[in-house]
Amino acid sequence: MIKGIGHTAYNVADMEKSLEYYCKVLGFTHAFSIPDKDGNPWIEYLQIGGQFVELFYGNPSPAAGCSYAHLCLEVDDIHEIADRLVQMGAPLDTPPMQGKDTNWQCWSHDPDGNRIEFMYLSETSPQSKALKG
Repeated sequence: MIKGIGHTAYNVADMEKSLEYYCKVLGFTHAFSIPDKDGNPWIEYLQIGGQFVELFYGNPSPAAGCSYAHLCLEVDDIHEIADRLVQMGAPLDTPPMQGKDTNWQCWSHDPDGNRIEFMYLSETSPQSKALKG
C-alpha cells in the first residue's frame, strides 16, 4: 500500500539561499521546476538519491522554523489508500485527482492538523523521469 516517503515539502523565504544550501552545501541535485498556472515560479524539486524535497516559494514568507508544508507518502494504488482512509474514519480532505505534474494524489491530515499527501507516480511525471536519470 504505502511504498515510502515521496517527499517532504517546505515553504521558503529566500529560494536562492535555500537552493544554495540544499544543492551546494548538502549536495542535493536540482531535479526540475514546476510553475504555477500563470507560468510564475512555484515549486523547485531537489533530489537526493531516490528521494525528493519540494521547496515552495513562500508567500508570505514563513517564520523561522515554521516552514513545514506537508509530508508526501508514495503509494502503489491511490484509490486503495483513499478508500482505506474513509473506511478507517480518517479524514479524506481531497479525493484522488491528477495533479499538474501528472501524478495522482489525495490528501488527509493527522490528528494535529499536519497535511499528508498520498501520491501515485505516473510514468510521465517529472519525478519518474528524474528517477530514471
